[in-house]
Amino acid sequence: MLNTLKDLIIGSPLPTRQLADKRLNKIRALAAFSPDALSSIAYANQEIFLGLVVAGSAGLVLSWPIGLTITGLLLLVALSYFQTVHGYPTGGGSYIVARQNLGTLPGLIAASALTVDYLLNVAVSVTAGVAAIASAFPVLWPYRVALSLGLLLIITIINLRGLRETGTMMAIPVYLFLFTYIPMLAYGVIRAVIDGPGTLAAVAPSPTAPLTLFLLLHTFSTGCTALTGIEAISNGVPAFQSPEAKNAGRTLIVMAVLMGVLFLGSVGLTQYLAVVAGSQETILSALARRLLGSGLAYLLIQSCTMLILVVAANTSFAGFPRLAAILAGDGFLPRQLTSLGDRLVFTNGILILAVAGGALIFAFNGDTHALIPLFAIGAFLAFTLSQAGMVVHWWRERGQGWWLKSIVNGVGALATMITVVVVVVSKFIEGAWITVFVIPIIVAVFLRVRAHYREVARQLSMDGLPPSLKPVPIPRIVVPISGVHRGIVDAINFACSISDNVTAVYVELEPGAGERVREKLAEWWPDLPLAIVPSQYRSVIAPLLDFLDETDQLHNDGQLAALVLPEFIPAKWWQTLLHNQTAWLIKAALLYRRRFSGFPRVIIDIPYHLRR
Repeated sequence: MLNTLKDLIIGSPLPTRQLADKRLNKIRALAAFSPDALSSIAYANQEIFLGLVVAGSAGLVLSWPIGLTITGLLLLVALSYFQTVHGYPTGGGSYIVARQNLGTLPGLIAASALTVDYLLNVAVSVTAGVAAIASAFPVLWPYRVALSLGLLLIITIINLRGLRETGTMMAIPVYLFLFTYIPMLAYGVIRAVIDGPGTLAAVAPSPTAPLTLFLLLHTFSTGCTALTGIEAISNGVPAFQSPEAKNAGRTLIVMAVLMGVLFLGSVGLTQYLAVVAGSQETILSALARRLLGSGLAYLLIQSCTMLILVVAANTSFAGFPRLAAILAGDGFLPRQLTSLGDRLVFTNGILILAVAGGALIFAFNGDTHALIPLFAIGAFLAFTLSQAGMVVHWWRERGQGWWLKSIVNGVGALATMITVVVVVVSKFIEGAWITVFVIPIIVAVFLRVRAHYREVARQLSMDGLPPSLKPVPIPRIVVPISGVHRGIVDAINFACSISDNVTAVYVELEPGAGERVREKLAEWWPDLPLAIVPSQYRSVIAPLLDFLDETDQLHNDGQLAALVLPEFIPAKWWQTLLHNQTAWLIKAALLYRRRFSGFPRVIIDIPYHLRR
């Protein structure tokens, strides 16, 4: 039943040979990798507005210069990543570029920064989407956490269905957003020409803070969240149809142009028309209401904005599982993250991202503005390390035009490094310190995981292993029983077939129960010794472990007693909940118990399957 339900939700398993057929064309790839980049204008514009409105009209008039500066940085970063796509056609994520060209530690810093960025993008995108629709329907504001978690669940299921299905489903909200928002901006330009400029001094609230250089830097740093997601295509080049690098590069250019048009268009119209948002409304909602009124066209824009913001989380679902799989392949994360699931996607990475994103939404009460200070640092730190790595890459390659490519990437690295410093300084107290603190911790976790895998490999290595001339002794066997029934028959018979030194053991929870078991056991196995172990505190595990230790010390024969463990298996999965799972607890206690005297304890599980 569980398999049927799983197939219904995420689809039936796909054979590995279909992996190549699941790659994305440029239309689907733009939908799969660009939602974060395209939708970031929503919360970036909102943060620019919130940053400047405290200075009144004097602050709001600077939104256009700040928008132009951020757009210039966007074009520079896009050009740099265009070169990364062609320099690393097999997938030039920041981690790979930084590690190969700058070293392992810079690579891990880039990976941890990207990890933080991906996690925050999920939370920010979903909560911003809920904020967009709640601006149209204020009654939804108190339920933003539940709505955000519900939307996160939906997008997680979509991604579990597979890459092609994700691209197809993401295409609807992405292109719907583009085909509604761009015409609205074009209409806004027409209205601006006809109506003329608005007067910010007449509509802006009274200033509550002075206009300072720190305020401008703070606003610039929050507005730089508009650039998040631009690296996603360079991370996912292998997901494109052949020729991968060419298709990825073209898609990146289209995405950057669309980002610039949407961002500059919305910022410019907001300032020119003197649009100001209220306390329970986003600035883009206020712009749409100013241009379209509060009718169906406005509701359509807000719905499309919500959808693009929600599916923006898909950029993380496309990027994080791949990054995690690469890190796991290099030994810095658990190896399970390299496994493809039934639908040819990295299921484990998707589920981890969903759980972590949900935890962030819950912890920050679904408040986008509270999450933004943690954002952007990871992205720009990864930008900086990636572009610095590309400078070294071109210098080593020395191909045609290498010096020009190095200059482009070098300028990009310098610009994003300055942005990182500005973001950290201006938003440190507001919460950026959390990101600054978390990134080194993640790097330490990476290194600790690798150290573990290296130690495992060392201990499992066959190098220097001398041939053993010592014969394997006949094992002493202990068979724990809970009574005399059919579930123990196979276990006792098997134990007696491999050894003539077999002891059954019964942990007595009630006085007198052991003797009744001894009498019944003698009817079936008259020669089988039975040890009755009283349990003072009604526990099975501890008395059994004590008995094993005592019998090993008593025999002192250079081995630990093997355990033949009878275990009955219910016919239905839910029936498992009706039993104590004592056999499983015994196995867990013994498997994770440190060995004594340098000898391993063998555990043999003998299942008995119930029929119904």
